[in-house]
Amino acid sequence: MKLEKSDILKALETITVAGEGQNMVESGSVKNVITFGDEVVVDLVLTTPALHIRKRAEVDVMKVIHEKVYEKAKITVNIKVEAPAANTQSQTNEIKGKSIPGITNIIAVASGKGGVGKSTVTSNLAVTLAKMGFKVGLLDADIYGPSAPIMFDVERERPLSVKEGGKSKMKPIENYGVKILSIGFFTQPNQAVVWRGPMAAKALNQMIFDAAWGELDFMLIDLPPGTGDIHLSIMQSLPITGAVVVSTPQNVALADARKGVAMFQQESINVPVLGIIENMAYFTPEELPNNKYYIFGKEGAKHLAEDMDIPFLGEIPLVQSIREAGDVGRPAALQTATPIEKAFEELTKSVVQEVVDRNDNLPPTEAIKITTMAGCSAVKK
Repeated sequence: MKLEKSDILKALETITVAGEGQNMVESGSVKNVITFGDEVVVDLVLTTPALHIRKRAEVDVMKVIHEKVYEKAKITVNIKVEAPAANTQSQTNEIKGKSIPGITNIIAVASGKGGVGKSTVTSNLAVTLAKMGFKVGLLDADIYGPSAPIMFDVERERPLSVKEGGKSKMKPIENYGVKILSIGFFTQPNQAVVWRGPMAAKALNQMIFDAAWGELDFMLIDLPPGTGDIHLSIMQSLPITGAVVVSTPQNVALADARKGVAMFQQESINVPVLGIIENMAYFTPEELPNNKYYIFGKEGAKHLAEDMDIPFLGEIPLVQSIREAGDVGRPAALQTATPIEKAFEELTKSVVQEVVDRNDNLPPTEAIKITTMAGCSAVKK
């Protein structure tokens, strides 16, 4: 059988380049295609040296040609790696810094410190928004400790590929009315994600721009703890509507929460802080429903919000059922006619009101631009 170059190129147009939101032909990754008889040689140029990215590209090319052109084709894939030029223009082009069509509000949920229940709060905010009738998506951006698949009981699911606008995109997993994407869908439970910052940023970009999110009123982004590279990558990639910071009342958590707020408020970043949420505010035993024990301190996050002149969005008590619900993949806010459901409803109403006020009174947030020079990272508008 004689293979045609046009047929090969048409097949390669169905393969999406990781992290770029374009197919191999559009992105310029396919530099040359040579056919003779039933043999074909495909020359690719990639911008990342990561072995797993190169291997995936080779496998994808061979698979699509066998499936769409000729199943017995003899295929050779040559891959060359060319790093992009380290200048402002290439950096700006690589990280899109643009909004996602169809998504109205993007809310980043952050915490200065790990272990304060940020992911638990995010998942319950998401399902409460969905119960209120909003269209909701959740991007689990905690690359090194993804928890959304467990909390939504979808850890065995894998996103499917769908066609959208002639391109192959990931279809988010959906449960409880929330569309979800997480790096946890692409790794094994016992597999550690050992990636440097640029590789993690590429993976996040792919989940952001290469996904078929559809129409969303709210996208919640569950950020990793701290203030680091992932946070900058997200804010560089997307114009964040506003940020919510989660903290417990104890001083050691509040000190880190203060830094988290300060990160968003930097002049070079300038993401509106919608407010602070106090998690594990107090403990009430089931047998003593009128008693409150302030195990981690009293109203620490509320006082921090007052000190920093930002809204206090509400408090969530330390309740065993919240932890249990997250472990079995059914967020506690789904429980009807309970104090926990009411607490998350009040909290979610506060977040929605702050978003409305923010959109009425402030201009749209711009994605930040980051220029890397001589190993140092400078953040600027």
